Amino acid sequence: MHRIIPPALLALALSLAACRHENAAPGAADAAPPAAPRPAPVTPTADNHWSAEITAEDFAARVRKLASDELEGRSPGGLGGRLAVDYIKDQFERIGLKPGYKGSWFQNVPMVTTTLQQPEQIALSVAEGGGEERFVYGKDLIVGNLDNRESASIADSPIVFLGYGVDAPEYQWNDYADIDVKGKTVVVLVNDPGWGNQDPSLFKGKAMTYFGRWTYKFEEAARKGAAACLIVHDTAAASYPWEVVVNSWSGPQFSLPARDDPDPRLGVAGWITTDAARRLFAKAGQDFDALKKSADLRGFKPVALDAKASLAIKSAIQVSSATNVIGVLPGSERAGEAVVYTAHWDHLGKSFSGADRIFNGAVDNASGVAGLLEIAEAFAHQQPPPKRSVLFAAVTLEEFGLLGSRWYATHPSFPLDKTVADINMDALPIIGPTKDIAVIGWGQSDLDDYVKDAAAAEGRTVVPDETPETGFFFRSDQLNFARLGVPVLYARAGFDLVDGGEDAGRKAWADYMTNRYHKPSDEYDPNWDLRGVVDDLKAFYAVGRRLADEDTFPQWKPGADFRRPAAAK
Repeated sequence: MHRIIPPALLALALSLAACRHENAAPGAADAAPPAAPRPAPVTPTADNHWSAEITAEDFAARVRKLASDELEGRSPGGLGGRLAVDYIKDQFERIGLKPGYKGSWFQNVPMVTTTLQQPEQIALSVAEGGGEERFVYGKDLIVGNLDNRESASIADSPIVFLGYGVDAPEYQWNDYADIDVKGKTVVVLVNDPGWGNQDPSLFKGKAMTYFGRWTYKFEEAARKGAAACLIVHDTAAASYPWEVVVNSWSGPQFSLPARDDPDPRLGVAGWITTDAARRLFAKAGQDFDALKKSADLRGFKPVALDAKASLAIKSAIQVSSATNVIGVLPGSERAGEAVVYTAHWDHLGKSFSGADRIFNGAVDNASGVAGLLEIAEAFAHQQPPPKRSVLFAAVTLEEFGLLGSRWYATHPSFPLDKTVADINMDALPIIGPTKDIAVIGWGQSDLDDYVKDAAAAEGRTVVPDETPETGFFFRSDQLNFARLGVPVLYARAGFDLVDGGEDAGRKAWADYMTNRYHKPSDEYDPNWDLRGVVDDLKAFYAVGRRLADEDTFPQWKPGADFRRPAAAK
């Protein structure tokens, strides 16, 4: 990985390294540094004893509350979700914020809940080669209805392998060229063209674009008139295992009503495992692995399989609303301009089976909401107070398509041309103190420089996200602000641990992604080392404080994927 280090910092690092070498005792260079003692467990702050500073104790108390079994996984529309909303509102009010949306703490987000009925009876039947093959829900595939109907089905729908399912004129790529997919079932790969052969000349090379996200695949298939779309799951390409797909799709699914989101939607959409895809293609006389390789080459042509798909699903539909919780600290001089902090409060709720049924979501994203409250507390006690307003939005429905932030961005408290920036916090790594901060979406806006300065004040460096292929920039709420032109900062601790270095940091993050991400095991742990997350929150606060006291607006850099609203200069 290439890391961008300012020349002055590089010279200083080399100078310090030379001093250490000159003063070292003989043989010291070969000796392993002693292991740093692990800090004692943090005792969470008791109610009514909150600090004006950003502290590990306050952060721990807030995560413990938000990730408690009492909140039942914070599902939007459920009891746990309502308890989470009430807790955040009470905290905003106690901190001293003002209601942030048209005189209210709450912004209602219209919501349709779709709950699959009798999933154990669902199977995909594929007629091919004179026989029939069945693919079982959960084991072979996960499927749902995206268009809010009580029933959806396909019957003898012709199956087409469509490569990555991408139509991107800006990259001179169209997997839909010269084929009509109306009424057909399209099978597509996750990630961008070029992922399979790691071709750096295609799209953005290693870095995933929005065309690689599963949400895009379904959107494009619906725009093209397909009856169904099935994405072939690959752990490396998706950056998460099959279990995450199952957990994310097995419970109630949420969407905006069609009147508020008029784009076409699929009646049948879902995922199949790679093994299931191999079996399906083999029965149709095709080699899935060979076709998969061909999808990474310019000139790829869709392949119609000698197979037809049939499937029927029924869903219970409920129309209601979810809630964004919004508080604001009015600016002392330019109250009509706002710096926005966001973090999503929702998680996956409860599963239908298993010994531990609650998806507590401690890291994802009780950590981000706890950070939101910590930073709000710091701003509320700041002297002098910020010149611009600072808005804190705990948004909903992130886990189901970034819907809460999408609703806020299209129905904002402050006009977007008066919105200075969005600083988003999602799944803060709780791995101990690090020497670096990683920016997801590095190189896009002036905010890179703001966070570099904040990190330098802590003796840390800033690095680009070293796993851009995971597409994290497109998987959290800052995306909706960026799409509408507001510069965003989405950052988190890097991997270079103060105690253990980069290998230890990568191992700690991989452990979370493998063993706890979107699983019931993502629970609060009193033995967490919270020193690093406190450092991160202080850096994010420093960025926002500087933005709130300036009179300029950060801009997107030349060549960025986004453009500032014209009136904000």
